[in-house]
Amino acid sequence: MSPKTVSPKLALNPADLKSAPLFDHLDELRKRLVFSVIFLVIGASIAFIYRVQLIDWVKGPLQYSQLYVDGKVQVVTYTLTEPLLLSLNLSLWAGLGLALPFILGQVWGFISPGLYPSERRWAIPFIVGAGLSFLGGAAFGYKLVLPTMVPFLVGFLAGAVTPILGLGTYIGTVTTFLVAFGLAFEMPILSIILTRIGIVNHGMLRKGWRFALVGIMIAAAVITPTPDPTNMMLVAVPLYVLYELSVLLSRAFRLPPPEEDESPALGL
Repeated sequence: MSPKTVSPKLALNPADLKSAPLFDHLDELRKRLVFSVIFLVIGASIAFIYRVQLIDWVKGPLQYSQLYVDGKVQVVTYTLTEPLLLSLNLSLWAGLGLALPFILGQVWGFISPGLYPSERRWAIPFIVGAGLSFLGGAAFGYKLVLPTMVPFLVGFLAGAVTPILGLGTYIGTVTTFLVAFGLAFEMPILSIILTRIGIVNHGMLRKGWRFALVGIMIAAAVITPTPDPTNMMLVAVPLYVLYELSVLLSRAFRLPPPEEDESPALGL
């Protein structure tokens, strides 16, 4: 019997594989990721130069604690390498904030070829809006929530114990809190992306407002452990306003009906 031969139609040409759309997308994704990492490294390097000022800035909410002002609260490090590791960690997060507009530009550059021409004009508003939303959320948490939360937690057992705060734990908690608020303020931007890729629509978001409200109230209660309901509402109200804005933006950027071939007209 003669050996079986592979049909030319079934033979895989490496050149054809290389030019396949999937490989083109993967190559483009790799380039965008490389540029994003470069921007992050540059931002973190700049932030590392100002690491002392950054640490003082993160310790700012402690100034609202009378115990800290009176010198009854100590902020210490426990290991020889902790100051270096803290500086690197804080510089990385600050560098992410600096590089965020450029990283978002890479994200937009990756997804823009799949958009309609009328949608590509939203590149600058998308990048600027996402960057300002993140910074706005972090600023909201730093200026309005932490000044109440930190003194309450520091003085929770005032008189019974002597507070000694590990600098690493304190910075980690504050940084996580600020990043969480920054990401929460990205809710409207996320709703646009999820709407355009077909995962959600404004009808789903509108029907789920009750669940969203309950989730926001629970999150606000966890974020603000103070017994004062005013502080909880200070967090809950902006988050719910952002949810309603997400519903409106989801409607504005909704996908066109299948029978429409032309570019969708954006409108409420």
